[in-house]
Amino acid sequence: MNSAVIVFPGSNCDRDMAEALHLVSGRAPHMIWHREPTLPDGLDLIAIPGGFSYGDYLRAGAMAAQSPVMRAVREAAERGIFVLGVCNGFQVLAESHLLPGALMRNGGLSFVCRDVPLRVENSQSAFTARYQADEIVTFPVAHHDGNFQADEETLDRLEGEGRVALRYADAVNGSARNIAGILNEAGNVLGMMPHPERAVEPAHGRTDGRRLFEGLIEAVLQPA
Repeated sequence: MNSAVIVFPGSNCDRDMAEALHLVSGRAPHMIWHREPTLPDGLDLIAIPGGFSYGDYLRAGAMAAQSPVMRAVREAAERGIFVLGVCNGFQVLAESHLLPGALMRNGGLSFVCRDVPLRVENSQSAFTARYQADEIVTFPVAHHDGNFQADEETLDRLEGEGRVALRYADAVNGSARNIAGILNEAGNVLGMMPHPERAVEPAHGRTDGRRLFEGLIEAVLQPA
């Protein structure tokens, strides 16, 4: 799988994501600085990692959404390239309008950093194909602005179209309907607050995140 990891000022999970992609796919990703106006040819996946892009000034992800590389990311998403945004990456995708809704301050106004149980709501996407519907998995979270909010019409549409990929099994940050990850209409863009890249090998204490990357590789390798 030919992948790229976007790096912003303040990204701090870019190496975690790169190591996970290298471990699972056997191929090191391209590391793309946010000022680059173009992306390498032939990409299968673009990953926008966690961290605190631009120090989370203004709103988390808002300044990063204006970086030159994001125009190329949007164009790639429109062509059907897979895009994965994790934590701050989810915030960037929402601020870039690649996904609906907004990520607000956590309901308790405190940073949440712990392992959380998640329910797989949609097992039909490329990102979740290696999981079973309603399966409970465990990923770490580490965020202060992970409270997903949208108007009721948007929430109903996400639910009705099967675009809620992951849901917190317990209340974590105040997210509407305990939503932890959502898909775009085409199903090739996933934004999620939990960190699958931190759960890919036994040394992490669990490997539930590995299957997300394995599912993407299978989708890429399927004949057209």
